Amino acid sequence: MNFLQAINEALLEEMKADPCVYVLGEDVAVGGPYGATKGLAEEFGENRVINTPISEGTVVGLAIGAALQGLRPVVEIMFVDFITLAMDQLVNHAAKLRYMSGGQLCVPLTIRTACGVSGAWGAHHSQSLEAWLAHVPGLKVVMPSTAADAEGLLRAAIRDDNPVVFVEHRALYYQADELTSENFELGRAQVRRPGRDVSVIAIGRMARVALEAADELAESGIEAEVIDPRTLQPLDLEALAASVRRTNRALVIHEAVVPGGIGAEIAAQLQAAAFDYLDAPIGRLGAPFAPVPAGPSLEAAYVPGKAAVVAAVKRLLGTP
Repeated sequence: MNFLQAINEALLEEMKADPCVYVLGEDVAVGGPYGATKGLAEEFGENRVINTPISEGTVVGLAIGAALQGLRPVVEIMFVDFITLAMDQLVNHAAKLRYMSGGQLCVPLTIRTACGVSGAWGAHHSQSLEAWLAHVPGLKVVMPSTAADAEGLLRAAIRDDNPVVFVEHRALYYQADELTSENFELGRAQVRRPGRDVSVIAIGRMARVALEAADELAESGIEAEVIDPRTLQPLDLEALAASVRRTNRALVIHEAVVPGGIGAEIAAQLQAAAFDYLDAPIGRLGAPFAPVPAGPSLEAAYVPGKAAVVAAVKRLLGTP
């Protein structure tokens, strides 16, 4: 099952299980721009799969109100770039109402949104803004890298009584994986490949890039452990720190620009949790501090690839 099919499966099953689950967004009743909501309107009717105007702030405000009344809305925002239009509702209301009401209110809202560089779509449709979202107390932030994680973590997000932003990388949509019977919980990292020489903490699509790099490094006798946080807020710091204590080195990679990226926060927390075990400074790898270019060749140079990960690991290890 590919990533999109897994998303569709999760929505279908959660809507069957709970009549309070609603889907809202632009064109969702006709399947959405990528087909993630295909067939849901036919199955559940357009009262539960609701096409909305192109007004992200209004849609998220509507969904917050519905969540406060006991529904479990799932909002699709086509691109994470456009979540900027809903930040007031998301940051100042959804994230804070439980706290400000002394626990009397909860906002079981899930926002699905697509991020990342893919297809030369330019600076308005290709950003990775997960660090903005993870910075807000009250929001949970999920970034799956496999179809199995997409299905399981989306179901967990919909069942959660807190607002969750579920960030999907467009370049993963047609990647296929076997679904698993794992009991998914938000806040649990996953070791994708065990290793002894360096911990490569890879976020979203970069988890797949890191696995390709680990295969190449193994040919040189370097065994990289690849660990996928899967959830950025809450972060499974103990699992990440346990990996670093085994390998004594760490590299954090993401597609977002390096300055102010989530990798900086992960590196800081790891430094505090595993300082005595580190044999080298924690490395960070990401995009340059520039808008995402639209040209295919520039886009390919902008995003960290397998060669960049291999080179960064070798720098950490001090090997040619």
